[in-house]
Amino acid sequence: MSLVPMTEFLPRAKKEGFAVGQFNMNNLEFVQGIAAAAKAEKSPFIFGVSEGAMRYMGLEYVVAMAEIAAKEAEVPVALHLDHGSSFEVAMKCIQAGFSSVMFDGSHHPYEENIRLTQEIVKAAHAVGVSVEGELGTIGGVEDDVQVDEEKAALANPKEAIRFWEETQVDAMAIAVGTAHGMYKGEPKIHFNIIEEVAQNIDAPIVLHGGSGVPDSAIQESIRLGVGKINVNTESQVACTQVIRDLLVSQPDMIDPRKYLGPGREAIQETVQGKMRLFGSSGKA
Repeated sequence: MSLVPMTEFLPRAKKEGFAVGQFNMNNLEFVQGIAAAAKAEKSPFIFGVSEGAMRYMGLEYVVAMAEIAAKEAEVPVALHLDHGSSFEVAMKCIQAGFSSVMFDGSHHPYEENIRLTQEIVKAAHAVGVSVEGELGTIGGVEDDVQVDEEKAALANPKEAIRFWEETQVDAMAIAVGTAHGMYKGEPKIHFNIIEEVAQNIDAPIVLHGGSGVPDSAIQESIRLGVGKINVNTESQVACTQVIRDLLVSQPDMIDPRKYLGPGREAIQETVQGKMRLFGSSGKA
């Protein structure tokens, strides 16, 4: 299949009560592991690409790998800019072949965030590209995004509803207590915010920082209206642990295929588990 916008599957996810996972591209092994998981589970999915990942892999390589993976997986796949920092970056990704973009204007004043998001929505929707917006500040570290825990701010439900009404984004990321990266303790998710916002907007809620969140909290979030969940750190941890164990136990190993292959299998296993948890298996 060719790359598709998130609107190909997110409205159905919210209506039927499941969530589609965003799994980040970090290198070829991540692309292959994620795509293999989706093919095995018959699940739609989203390739998340941060600005840091684009710099590392190269924009043309990112698009080419995503297009091949979508064809091989034979399921709906969105190629999505994760935490886009500006109009210019979003347009550059759209021109290169991305089917979806996120504008993270959460660090701007509220009215400015609305105005900037509106500009991106207008341009993206004109060419059939979906848009994710964000309100509130999600803590933790992920590539270029770094927010101290004390500076993280929960989304105001009424502001979130108005934000969606004025921007018409296709997916609404709101800060509800999750964080990027792995948690030192159990996250405190504010389900009341998810419920109030989800009941008053058409778009599904996006849960950033899905790695390490207890299964029961994930399931409750989906029940209340979360339709997109971002996972990256858990895949990184699983992949790296396998590689680290191999290199420690076999210090003479130098062929990268011998350790990156098992790393790729660990990514696939992690992603398949998340797809089953999210309820997206068999939804392609």
